[in-house]
Formats: sequence, C-alpha cells, structure tokens
Amino acid sequence: MQPRDLTARMVGPQRSRGWPGPRGASRAQRAAGLGEEVRPGSSLGPEPPCVTRRGGASRRRGGRCGGGRGQRARRKMAASGAAAPVGNVFPFRDARATPDPVLEAGPVAPGPLPVPLVLDNGSFQVRAGWACPGPDAGPEPRLQFRAVCARGRGAARGGAGPQVGNALGSLEPLRWMLRSPFDRNVPVNLELQELLFDYCFQHLGVSSQGCVDHPVVLTEAVCNPLYSRQMMSELLFECYRIPKVAYGIDSLFSFYHNKPKTSISSGLIISSGYQCTHILPILEGRLDAKNCKRINLGGSHAAGYLQRLLQLKYPGHLAAITLSRMEEILHEHSYIAEDYAEELQKWRCPDYYENNVHKMQLPFSSKLLGSTLTAEEKQERRQQQLRRLQELNARRREEKLQLDQERLDRLQYVQELLEDGQMDQFHKALMELNMDSPEELQSYIHKLSSAVEQAKQKILQSEVALEVDVVDSKPETPDLEPLEPTLEDVENISDSEPLFSEETPEVEKPVAAVQPVFNLAAYHQLFVGTERIRAPEIIFQPSLLGEEQAGVAETLQYILDRYPKDIQEVLVQNVFLTGGNLMYPGLKGRIEKELLAMRPFQSSFQVQLASNPVLDAWYGARDWALDHLDDDAVWITRKEYEEKGGEYFKEHSASNIYVPIHLPKQASRSSEAQASGKGSGASGGSAELPIGQAQRKPESLADIVPPGQSPGGRDQSGEGWKGT
Repeated sequence: MQPRDLTARMVGPQRSRGWPGPRGASRAQRAAGLGEEVRPGSSLGPEPPCVTRRGGASRRRGGRCGGGRGQRARRKMAASGAAAPVGNVFPFRDARATPDPVLEAGPVAPGPLPVPLVLDNGSFQVRAGWACPGPDAGPEPRLQFRAVCARGRGAARGGAGPQVGNALGSLEPLRWMLRSPFDRNVPVNLELQELLFDYCFQHLGVSSQGCVDHPVVLTEAVCNPLYSRQMMSELLFECYRIPKVAYGIDSLFSFYHNKPKTSISSGLIISSGYQCTHILPILEGRLDAKNCKRINLGGSHAAGYLQRLLQLKYPGHLAAITLSRMEEILHEHSYIAEDYAEELQKWRCPDYYENNVHKMQLPFSSKLLGSTLTAEEKQERRQQQLRRLQELNARRREEKLQLDQERLDRLQYVQELLEDGQMDQFHKALMELNMDSPEELQSYIHKLSSAVEQAKQKILQSEVALEVDVVDSKPETPDLEPLEPTLEDVENISDSEPLFSEETPEVEKPVAAVQPVFNLAAYHQLFVGTERIRAPEIIFQPSLLGEEQAGVAETLQYILDRYPKDIQEVLVQNVFLTGGNLMYPGLKGRIEKELLAMRPFQSSFQVQLASNPVLDAWYGARDWALDHLDDDAVWITRKEYEEKGGEYFKEHSASNIYVPIHLPKQASRSSEAQASGKGSGASGGSAELPIGQAQRKPESLADIVPPGQSPGGRDQSGEGWKGT
C-alpha cells in the first residue's frame, strides 16, 4: 500500500484479533489471522460469489482468494514511482515532530478591519492560522500540533517551563506526563487550554501589546455545554482581551466548505474524530439539534485497543508496541471492509493472507545475541555508573544539609530570644513554629544538630574516598532516595548509556557459542492481518469492543425514522462524511451499502466524502470568517459578553442552537412577609402556614412571564431576547 501523508489526520478506530504469531502456528491459523476461528484440518466449505443488487442491476464480486487490496496497492505504488515494499514488509517511520517556527509578525490587513484568527480546537490536533483574503491566503493553516502539553518539574526553580504540541518532539518517552484540556471532545481544563492558546498566538506572530487585537473564529463541540463555552469566552475576553469571537461546529464548517455557496443545503453529516462520532441532520441550512446523536467511539479507543491486542499477541515486544506506532498502523495500513463477514472469509484463504498481510518491522535489538563487551569494558561501565550514583547521592545530601542548617539557625535564634528574656517575641515565634514549650524546642534543636553533624561527616567521607573498589555484587547505597525523572532528564537519557546495568555479573560466554534457534528477522516483525479491518469496524459494530452502543448504521436508521418520508428522501440525497476518523479506504462504499439495505427498493441516495476530511473544517471556518467579517449579527463583542455572560453566543449557519438559561428571581424577605400576612388575614385567623407554602404556586407560565413577553422568552413584537 502506498504511504500517505496523514500527519494531520486524526486517529481512526481499529479492531483486531491477533493470530498466534510467526512461530507455533499452522498455515491455516496464520491465513485466518484468528486463533479461535480456524483450526488445523477444518473445512471451510465452498462459498458462492456474492451478488449485490443496486437498483435492479447486479454486480458480481470475485472469489475469496483473489489478489485483493495487496496487489492493487502494489500496482498503485508502481504507478506513482514509489518503491514497493519487499515481501509486504513496512518499517515504522517513528516520525518526530519538529518545533514550529515563531513568525515575526502577522499579516497586514488590507482594509481597516484586522485579520481574523481561525482556531480549529480539536481534541487530537489544533489547527491555527490567519484568514487572509486574496490569493495569498495560504494552502494550509500555519500551525498544526497535537493538543497535549507536558510540564517540567524544574519550572519553579528557573528550568524549562511547560512544553506544548510539536515542541515535545517524540511523545512516547513523555506519555505518562502528557495532559490534555479535553474530556472526550469538550475542553474542561482552563489552565491547559490557556497554554494551547499561548502557543498559537506566540507562533502566529501576534504583535499587539497586552492583548490579541484580532477577531477569533473558534470551533466547539456539538451541543457544547454552557459551562465550556462560558469558560472559553472568559479566557478569550478577560485574558487575551480580543475584540470579538464567533463559535461554530467543525463538521458544519467542513460541510459548508464542500457545498456550493449559493445553495441552502439539507443533508446528513457523519463526523468521526478522535474521541467520538456524530451524526447531524441539517434542514434548510440549519442544524436540527434535537435529533443529533453521538457514538462514544473514536480513534483513541481504537489505538488503545489495538495496542492491547498486539501486546497480547507479541508479549516479547511490549515496550516496542507503542501508541504512536499503533496510530501509524491505523493511518496507513487499515481499510473498511464493504462486507465484513465476506472479507473475513477471504482472509481464511492462505494465498489471500500471504498477499495482503502487512509485516511491520520493529527496530532490531542486539540483546538476543548476548553481550559483546569484554570484562574490562563492563568493569569500566560499572565504575561510571557507580560514580554517577554517588554524584546524585552527594548532591541530594548537600541540598538536605542546606535545608537542615537553615532550620537549625532559625530554631537557635528563637532559643536566643528566650535567653535574652524577650518573652513576648519568644512565645510568638514558638507559636509560628507550632511548638508548645521550650523543652520541645530544645529537643528539636538537639535532634537537628545531630542530623547536621552526621550529614557533614558523610560528605567529608565521600570527598576523601576518591577511588572506589568495584565488586560484582550490588553496591550498597542506603541513603539514595528514588528520584522522579523530570521532563529534561527523560529527554537527555540515552539508550546506549542506561542508568542501571542490564547485564548480569555472570561469566560471559563467547559470542560464537550463541546460536539463534529461530529467525531473528521474523521475530522483530508484527504481522498485521485481519487487524487491518477489525479496528475500523468498531464504529459499525461497537460490540467488538464490548460497548453497548448502536453503530453508525443503526444510529443513522434511528435518525431517519424520526422524520416523515419526504424529509427522509431529502436528507439521504446529501450524506456528507468528514473527520479524520473517516479517511479509511472503502468507507464510502460501506456507507452506501448500509444505506442500500435500509432504504426502500429503487430509492436513490448520494454519499459525498469531504475533499480533505481533516483540514476542511479549518478551510470552512476561514471562508466563513471572510464572508461575515462585517456582519455584526454573528460576532460576540466584548460589550455583549459583559452584559449577557460568557455562555451567550449568536447563531449562524455553522453554529449550535442557543439555549439560554432562565433563572427565576428570588423574592425579597419583605415581600414574602407581606404575602404571608395577606394569606393569614384572608384565612380569618387560621394557623400560619409553614415556610414555602405561604405563596401561591403559579398555575402556568403566564403567571411568571412579565406583560408583553411570550413564555418562550422573546418579546411579542419579535425584537429579540428581553430577559437574561
């Protein structure tokens, strides 16, 4: 298969079941790629070719053991001039992100209005750039980076601060330190989101002092919670002091980027990303939010599941099967089966398996060949390692000694206050130290003095001992405390110089005596067979992952059933696919097959894939910003934010539906007392009612709506919202 440049693409889901491996498996088991479905000696039986009806016509598919996608991929690579892999062996690229350059200044505005900033704030990747009019707009956003950050532990002591996105380089050594502002596809962490915005504004060359003096177009989740939008508006207006902002849905921006600008379209949008999948109905150019549905499956679930499967399949390569490599397999080696059951039958054929299995080559490790170091080299390495441990230990002792000495000086100063007779200052200082009596102070001084003297003695002994006798046994380091590696330490550690020796102090055997008993090249390969189709299948069959959810086809049918027949016919004429998780080959055909099964006989439908499922959301937001730059009806200004709150926004063709919050005003205590007094007087001296029963409950919305205003919150004259 020809490698594709999908560095900006979101991870796609993958579902796979591993076969037993290159050793200890029969040919039939390796052909199936599944240990539990094919057994040696089992007969699969003949299978007739499948015939699919499409509007009265029939299409005959080939047999199970055809050349398939492997031969087509090789022909495609030969036509493009790329070198075809030998024996379907593909090396891992292990791409490392390069730091983004910092632009000196942003673009010059052609008119009086500043150039808008477009931010596609995705849970997998952030895309940021300028909405420049004219031919110099640029083909792609200026910034594309992962929406993660890692904090260095030495930032408080003047070290490196938090690093974001492409500045992290390779993510695998820092995987345990990565943090994201998103919970699923909704940003919830204001502090981490601020780091992402800082990275964007600094690298885009925002030159305004003390503020970001540019309009901002920001994408948000479908049916975004009001708390998340309020948090984002507060951050943009209060921290960056932007003049105005507009919110929109990324999939709707992509939809309107791919449709003719002069038409008002209706259709169904299927959008799948890193965390979840959405199906959005569009009626006459507006989102029907009541019938939107979400499937809580995305590319991140597929990557984690594929990692667990391959780690169970190859227990000898646990550390080499990383999430980044699983994402690479998902991006470049997976496809959607048009008929999942039929495709599994094809993989049962040994010839089909040999032609289509992808062998992922892992980096070669020399540990299996034994150590080639001599005894003198190992002795020297042990000495270097012990020296490093002693230096770390000495540094720790000095830091601890300095802290103890400062505390001892403080305690001795308090004791001098007692000796000088300054009792008021002494008792005040004693309370600050959280001590009760002078005897307790004296006991602390004695213990701390002993600890300081012992630490000084150990430091002197370590300075005297210039040479250390290295023995084969483990050196005793009782005072060494476990050190937590910082971000800088992890990046500086080299694989060729481990901190702790991995070799055992046994007698070395000659290298010539070590003979491998199996093929080392095959041992360092991951055979990816049926995993190529099982992983993307989870968005159609979530039960493969153990999720009790409906797949894309069932959810699509459920949404269509909520509309009349005529509206269903309009919606299926424009089924639009977008999102980085929908870039698999064969996906469009699979959606067409599912629609063919659920639609009436000889009915028509049309499925369209976005021209660029990953970047079309940013392109659409850029085009929208240029078309509505002078339209104040779609932008939220700073004045409106201060008057109506952070959750307020204005609707437009690519936005969510605004649902304001109406909080009833609490009556004052004086009005409550008057109401209770009137109630008691009208009852003719009856007993007082308990609190909460004195006021009459409104029988309808008309009782609590002010005159001249409808129950829905709008003024009857149609001028807009009058309440909060």
